[in-house]
Amino acid sequence: DQARVSHVALDLRADFSARTLAGRATLTIDREARANEVVLDTRALTIEGISDPDGRGLQFALGPEDPILGQPLTVQLPERVREIRIDYRTSPTADALQWLSPEQTSGGKHPYLYSQGQAILTRTWIPTQDSPGIRQTYSARIVVPRELRAVMSAEHLTPDGVEVADGRAFEFRLTTPVPPYLIALAAGDIVFQPIGARTGVFAEPQVVKGAAAEFADLEGMVTRAEALLGPYRWGRYDVLVLPPSFPFGGMENPRLTFATPTILAGDRSLVSLIAHELAHSWSGNLVTNATWRDFWLNEGFTSYVELRIMEALYGPERAAMLEVLEHRELHEEITRLGGTESPDTILHVDLRGKDPDAGMTQIPYAKGAALLRLMEETVGRERFDAYLRSYFDRHAFSSITTDVFVKDVRSHLLDGKDDLASGLRLEEWLYRPGLPNNAPVPRSPALDAVEAQARAFAGGAKAPSVETGDWTTQEWQHFLTSLPPDLTSDRLADLDGTFRLTERRNSEVLFAWLRVAIRARYEPAMPALERFLTSQGRRKFLRPLYEDLMATHWGKPEARRIYARARPLYHSVATTTLDPIVGGN
Repeated sequence: DQARVSHVALDLRADFSARTLAGRATLTIDREARANEVVLDTRALTIEGISDPDGRGLQFALGPEDPILGQPLTVQLPERVREIRIDYRTSPTADALQWLSPEQTSGGKHPYLYSQGQAILTRTWIPTQDSPGIRQTYSARIVVPRELRAVMSAEHLTPDGVEVADGRAFEFRLTTPVPPYLIALAAGDIVFQPIGARTGVFAEPQVVKGAAAEFADLEGMVTRAEALLGPYRWGRYDVLVLPPSFPFGGMENPRLTFATPTILAGDRSLVSLIAHELAHSWSGNLVTNATWRDFWLNEGFTSYVELRIMEALYGPERAAMLEVLEHRELHEEITRLGGTESPDTILHVDLRGKDPDAGMTQIPYAKGAALLRLMEETVGRERFDAYLRSYFDRHAFSSITTDVFVKDVRSHLLDGKDDLASGLRLEEWLYRPGLPNNAPVPRSPALDAVEAQARAFAGGAKAPSVETGDWTTQEWQHFLTSLPPDLTSDRLADLDGTFRLTERRNSEVLFAWLRVAIRARYEPAMPALERFLTSQGRRKFLRPLYEDLMATHWGKPEARRIYARARPLYHSVATTTLDPIVGGN
């Protein structure tokens, strides 16, 4: 409140040999007259000097190191100084940055770098106030080796770069303020292919054509989202398909979603992930959770809007299938987290003493989306849609808390009425564990039919009798997750021989099949399991598979053997989650 970073200007050079970014961050400080210092967040940064705009050195000190938060960097502010220049370099092991060797890329010729700042990892590559409640504009000049291209979550001022000594310089700017976790950088053998007037895809040359075909509906997605939420306020919407080690399905960096190649199924069946990241252009990027306890405000709204975009593009049945799968995952997550009384199942979760990443479970996504669906059903879609649009207009480019949300709902959706009278029971949804009994229960006739096929197979029917027709990815997911845990390897062999599940290239179907295979110790699938665990780093897939292996006597040594081989390929976000799982007893 007294001294706040409002703009970050970066001038950095990427050294792929040393695996460091080095240079200067110039911070603009909004300060009160009484403020005589500013406190920044850092972790594992080497601070080489801090000065004012005239080059005069400023006093600074790094505080005690916290294992989660890093070190506070306190800079003394002489009177009237509102800009400070920090010369620094990152650590080769900075948690936000992953430096890939050429062998870890599709092309195999050039190295690759990408950042992942959420939740509090931006402080490992930029010394700033790394909180979602402190929105900042930014500009950057990034120098990379001449054969590489740099891209960022900002307007690309020099798309082809400018020749400089020992490389090419790329310049960027973002004039709309964002929380610092959305400042994102990637550099590698990256090319661009347009899709629509304001959409396109960045990827390695070997990937870009297939990715553009997969995302052919991108322009339509933006149009459908605007019809629901109001104008898209970021200029362009492009997608960068990263190498497989990326730990998430996608990251909603403004103007440039980062995406995993595991969604490239070849039939556009997994593009709901892109709909999700696009929705973040409103919920998360435009209106942001002010603290990580309020993370559900980002993800609950986004998961709900994702389904609405998918419904508008592909019809109600496709959206219904996705919602049923999400509902099932929510119940599984509640069980995994300790049951309906677990404090980890509270939407406004208590993160004191924890890494905020620990709160990024399925709860804020699926339970949050269920609350939004309940609100829609309670007041009617037309009224709720009008509220949704006005919500984003009212809070545009700001960060809000759960308390602000509650007051907003009562004032603008319930017309001042108590939410208990309306049937919403907001207090229970937001501040108590478990899933309230007024939660909507989604239905899908298509998936009901799939369950019938799963029951028939579990009851002894032969695999060729299973009527799969032209099942979608979601139907295959539901079939596989509906199978009982006591199927024998012989039954799985019948299923595999008929439908060639072990050979599937669709990541979601293969993942669901591998979980079934681990339960039955179906040996023919084990090579595919090892390939899957060593060829991609998406945490959504890795954690359950390693947990499944570690839950069996035979699987523990296999999990540890595979993890020892794969761990160097994973991003720190993934290894932070997996180390306690695979390293334990």
